This record gives sequence, C-alpha cells and structure tokens, in this order.
Amino acid sequence: MEKKRRRKKPAAAPDPGRCEAVRLPDGRELWLRPVHPGDAGPIAGAFDLLSEDEVRRRYLHPVKALAPVYLAQLVAPDPGRSYVVVAAEPLPPGEALVGAVARVDLDPGTESAEFAILVSHFVAGQGLGKLMMKRIVEWAQAHGLKRLWGDVLEDNAAMLALAQAVGFRREHIPGSGGQVRVTLDLR
Repeated sequence: MEKKRRRKKPAAAPDPGRCEAVRLPDGRELWLRPVHPGDAGPIAGAFDLLSEDEVRRRYLHPVKALAPVYLAQLVAPDPGRSYVVVAAEPLPPGEALVGAVARVDLDPGTESAEFAILVSHFVAGQGLGKLMMKRIVEWAQAHGLKRLWGDVLEDNAAMLALAQAVGFRREHIPGSGGQVRVTLDLR
C-alpha cells in the first residue's frame, strides 16, 4: 500500500483576535489581546496615571489628555490598516485596567507601517514591550509589509534597547530635536 504524501500547510497568519494570558515576573497576570471599543474608558483613565515623562516619551511632546477622536480611532482600528494590542487585567474590556498599548498603522500607498508602544511604569521592565512588539511584527508580516518604523526620543533608552534587541536599525533624523527613527526590515 502506497503512503500518501502530506503537504505542508502554509503558516497561518496570526489570529488578530487571540487573547494570551501572560504571567509577569512579579507574579501578576495580564491578558495580551486586541483592543476593544470598551477599552476607551480604562485607557483614558490609565493615561491620567502616567507621568509627564512617560507621555512625552511616547508622544514626543507633552500631552495633557487623549483627544476624543484619537481615543475613538485607537479603540476601533481599521482592520486592514491598523492593529492595536493591549496588556490588560484579566477582566472583560471596559472593566480591565490597561497597562500597556501597542499600535501599528499602515503608511498609505507603501509597504511600510509606523508603530508605537507605551508601557506604563506600573508594569514596565517585565518583558511586555517585547511581547507586544512581537505581536505587531507578526501583524505586519501577515499583511505583507516590508518595513516597520517608529520615531523615538534619543533619551528613551528603554524603547531604543527594545528596538535594538528585536533587530531595528537606528537612524538620526536631521532637525528633529532629539529624535531617532528605528526601522525593521521585514523581508
């Protein structure tokens, strides 16, 4: 009897709806999951708990509050154009405190996308940034992108170290007032 040859299945794109339980080194459990519209209130509330320096490092300048339009876009990303993942308490969206947010947005008409990550000081230094970066890189690769990039302040040592650990290349931005661009080739 002749054996049938099995074809290897192509690798599946990451499930954008997956929720992953993550145990932090300090013992806390968080859920790494796609953002949900119900997260708007908890994200706005968590923003108020951030230090001025955390906000400046993420937004590259001082921001007092999240604009309602920005917040609405953040919690309801266009599925083919944007992806947002959060690290939140293991509770339903709307009830869970959100401690970290990562997003990626396609650059119109190109094969590249901009990313941004904010991990609050309440959960910083526990590997969440790297896990979230992995998720947005998976999304970018599944969407056929060739390049992922982000602008980072030169004094944001944690983000620059994360980018370097993942393989991003660092470029100075002339006239940017202390910013560097980190770029990851996805080919």
